[in-house]
Amino acid sequence: MASSAKAPSRLISGRSEPSFIYGTAWKKNQTSRLVKEALIAGFRGVDTAAQPRHYQENLVGNALREAYREGIVKRGDLYVQTKYTTPAGQDLNNMPYHPLDPLETQIHTSVASSLRNLRPNEDSDEDSYIDCLLLHSPLPTIEQTLEAWKLLESYVPHKIRNLGISNVTLPILQSIYEKSSIKPSVVQNRFYPDTKYDVPLRDFCQKRNISYQSFWTLTGNPKLLKSEAVAMLAASAKVSGSLALYSLVVDLGIIVLNGTSSVQHMEEDLAGVVEVRQWALENEREWDQIRAAFLRMIEP
Repeated sequence: MASSAKAPSRLISGRSEPSFIYGTAWKKNQTSRLVKEALIAGFRGVDTAAQPRHYQENLVGNALREAYREGIVKRGDLYVQTKYTTPAGQDLNNMPYHPLDPLETQIHTSVASSLRNLRPNEDSDEDSYIDCLLLHSPLPTIEQTLEAWKLLESYVPHKIRNLGISNVTLPILQSIYEKSSIKPSVVQNRFYPDTKYDVPLRDFCQKRNISYQSFWTLTGNPKLLKSEAVAMLAASAKVSGSLALYSLVVDLGIIVLNGTSSVQHMEEDLAGVVEVRQWALENEREWDQIRAAFLRMIEP
């Protein structure tokens, strides 16, 4: 498969750009400050959700509008991604729609709230759009999942540019791909041992030009962080273990959700992957050995 050790290094080729999207989950009342700091640091992708239980989408929007007004970034240069979350994933006392609403009403109300929250202009949401909207998870049945997908398709391409899905298995992804008019552009999953690193699913995505995004990349992979391959790269490229792991994951063609609350780490992570890329270009033989050892761990 294309992510095997024999495939060209995506890190060296630059085909791994962008490396990171800024993740806004669990930031609570610090959301606006952190999103703005991430944009100042150089992040150009932001991930959120219409799920007040874990995300403050309205505060993400506040930060984005401040950044637009202050000239930090233009809307057209930013990738903004949000999600529709089913009642099962919501705080039933604080959600964008009524939990007993029919699915069609849930979808339309959730999307409307996201377009309002993420509008580029304070006074109007007329020119608001979302670069990608994800189903936060499959619905209880494949029929309901496909119904939700069809409803979201009605917004493409004007209010929503692309569609995706999170927390998905390969059979469900295949079904959506086969039966949809608007094909999935993004899959956002945990990249960790319990799913065996989604090897067949990532192969499916790569062959169909579907971006694969990982979350819990560090916290879900303590063994990878302590692995010999990561330690070798950290020592050779003179970066932290977390940056070494990020770089090896990015080399697989994966876009990493990075939710750090540290401005220093924001800057170091963005710069660090560039530094590792430059080191790899100058030390291709050693880089190839390290990435081969890493791939043996996740693609046996």
